Amino acid sequence: MKLEYFDADSSSDDIIKALEKNGAAVVKNQVKSELVDTILGELREHFDKIGKGSDSGFTGYKTRWVNRLLAISKSTANLVDHSRVMEVADGILLKHCDNYRLGSLTAIEILPGENDQVLHTDDGIYPVRLPGLEFQISAMWALDDFTEENGATRIVLGSHRNFSANAYQSDENIDYFTPDAKEHINQTVQAVMPKGSVLFYMGSTLHGGGANKTEKSRAGIINTYSLGWLRQEENQYLNVPINIAKQYSEKVQKLMGYQMHRTLGEFKGFDQE
Repeated sequence: MKLEYFDADSSSDDIIKALEKNGAAVVKNQVKSELVDTILGELREHFDKIGKGSDSGFTGYKTRWVNRLLAISKSTANLVDHSRVMEVADGILLKHCDNYRLGSLTAIEILPGENDQVLHTDDGIYPVRLPGLEFQISAMWALDDFTEENGATRIVLGSHRNFSANAYQSDENIDYFTPDAKEHINQTVQAVMPKGSVLFYMGSTLHGGGANKTEKSRAGIINTYSLGWLRQEENQYLNVPINIAKQYSEKVQKLMGYQMHRTLGEFKGFDQE
């Protein structure tokens, strides 16, 4: 089992197959450096306001987390509804829902001296696990080159297929894992990739930020997409003012949650206020 890499002109079907098989896949140079630089420029002051980072074992002591991205970085919308991401999300999520939406949208900057983040699953926010059903997928965009030395995301290949419900812990707590899970810990790899690349991984795939052993920070944006009948992790309606939400395309608005899933989340539309 290995982490498979694809070029920007690769077939989304092949990427989906690799994602389903290994729990993760990388597409190199999916967007141009100019877009990445623009987004990072829009986020710079927000990263800097946070300072050294959070203060917990999970979020890190030298890692900065920025939310409300669609309120503060309009260029981020180009990543949110990127055609590649939509094709992959369609292939994984539409088996189990009529539509999907942003679960969360977060910019993360790992500063020099940060340690490995605890391994975890993104879908651990939901207190159930149903065999064969993925609640969400994640797309990690590299705003800088991701290297082994600066904290490239760690992925436990195959972990999406073999863990018991909510069996996510750190390496130090490996005794909490099932026997199959312990075996897969040995298949941890780092998603080394140039800036502008995107790492896809399942919501049930164990992963975590890597240790930054360099003298420079590394930044990325993580988009999660969840089934349309689930509660979103980040409340886009409150985090993004309505006057800003109206400026985005209909596709981005729907991903933010301005759409119904069958009879859930009744919404008459912006033109019927």
